[in-house]
Amino acid sequence: MKFLEPSLIALDVEAETAEEAIRLAGGLLADAGAAETRYAEAMVESYRDKGPYFVLAPHIALPHARAEDGVKEASVSLLRLKKPVVFGHAANDPVQLVFALGGSTSSEHIAMLRKLTVLLSNPDNVEAFKQAADVDTIQQLIRGNEQ
Repeated sequence: MKFLEPSLIALDVEAETAEEAIRLAGGLLADAGAAETRYAEAMVESYRDKGPYFVLAPHIALPHARAEDGVKEASVSLLRLKKPVVFGHAANDPVQLVFALGGSTSSEHIAMLRKLTVLLSNPDNVEAFKQAADVDTIQQLIRGNEQ
């Protein structure tokens, strides 16, 4: 499982639209070899079909698609946007933190969601993700919250 490893994190990235942000977050998974390039497009299609259902909390999106859409290894990437982007969610827009999930099995998907939930359920951690100066600071935050 590749969970927010340094190569899966990009900070202060510019994106104009939700679809661009999803593609960029999915691109991190592809660049790390955790998903095929087509997985990012599958996440965009899911967003187009179902709307912003994965904008689960204020400023936080967790786009994903089905494992058969190109996941090679369970993985989570983080794209922190330089300027928040509107995804179309009435309560939780705009989004600044985009965590792309690639679950290869349902149990791995649940395990990754559990790890993310532990991290993101603490408002201090969310603020730390938004303010972190660099990837090392985010790595320290993740290590400090592992159970």
